[in-house]
Amino acid sequence: MRLPHILGLSVALHLYIGARIIPAMAGAGPAALLALLLAASALFVPVGMFSRQLAKPPVSDTLAWAGLPFLGLFSSLFVLTVLRDALLVLAWILSLLTPAVMLDDVRTATAAAVPLLALAATFIGFLNARRTAQVKTVEIVLAGLPAPLQGFTIVQISDVHVGPTIRARHVQAIVETVNRLKPDLVAITGDLVDGSVAELGAQVAPMSRLVSRHGSYFVTGNHEYYSGVHPWLVELDRLGIRVLLNEHVVIERDGARLVLAGVPDYSAAHFDPAHRSDARAALAGAPPDAMKVLLAHQPRSAPAAALAGFDLQLSGHTHGGQFLPWRFFVQFQQPFTAGLHKVGKMWVYVSRGTGYWGPPKRFGAPSEITRLRLVAAPT
Repeated sequence: MRLPHILGLSVALHLYIGARIIPAMAGAGPAALLALLLAASALFVPVGMFSRQLAKPPVSDTLAWAGLPFLGLFSSLFVLTVLRDALLVLAWILSLLTPAVMLDDVRTATAAAVPLLALAATFIGFLNARRTAQVKTVEIVLAGLPAPLQGFTIVQISDVHVGPTIRARHVQAIVETVNRLKPDLVAITGDLVDGSVAELGAQVAPMSRLVSRHGSYFVTGNHEYYSGVHPWLVELDRLGIRVLLNEHVVIERDGARLVLAGVPDYSAAHFDPAHRSDARAALAGAPPDAMKVLLAHQPRSAPAAALAGFDLQLSGHTHGGQFLPWRFFVQFQQPFTAGLHKVGKMWVYVSRGTGYWGPPKRFGAPSEITRLRLVAAPT
């Protein structure tokens, strides 16, 4: 959709919110303030979404910062307004059954609650999004794990979304946190960037400072294909990050071997047929007796990975929903939203992501830098 269409849609949806909330508010002052807020939001939401079409950096980044927080606020306002309408229908039905239900009081109280709750969720969500992701430690219990691989540590970064509001300073803080964990290897499971190498190369550059015993590995996410995937593959190689495209590396420790494989994003073939995700091809020539770990951006890759014989898949993509209520809708598009799950004999870990996409807002789905520790199953 083009900017005029998005602007028209934005105005229409904001008018719906205003028409449902403002007449029921107690006092002219709060009603006027909400009207001004909705007018600003109706304008700035499309500005944030189309910032790169409206101007070039750094002006486009300023426009994004002006508009994207409003996108997060609008999302909460719209959802809460719809929920309020559903509640009012229920209150109307109850008022027909019992005179004790005062429908006007319900209208007034809920009209005040909608903007207050939306502003609170947006403010808290902003603080959660802008802080450096917290470390989450997860133990992966694997049957038959060789003794030399006991305690092998993979630190996973996913969905950083370097772009107009996530810049080099934020990336550097992530890198410093990862390095303090002293991992055996670093896995970057896609959606690192939202923009071209020309726009964001300098902002991604701190990733070259990642330090681990066996190196840093990357698989593409869907946003790499929106951002010009082939220049990014060259740039990541220049930064010392190994890209795995339907291929694997063998990591050895004291005679024990771990196969680390990677596949392109589940949807990659739509952008480049040569990048079709193929878990079996990623294992071609791998030692059959080794532990097998797959990096795959989307959880939807899990059934194929399990059939190919992997022991563990690491994914991202979902952001854990990023903020309420969208976390409840992810499950309609992906088999898993976040956390540790199992497909057949294979474990799947889905990161909630290390950054955020779009509005700087995380509410009910905190970001994470995941420290995965491999441990042997009890015998």
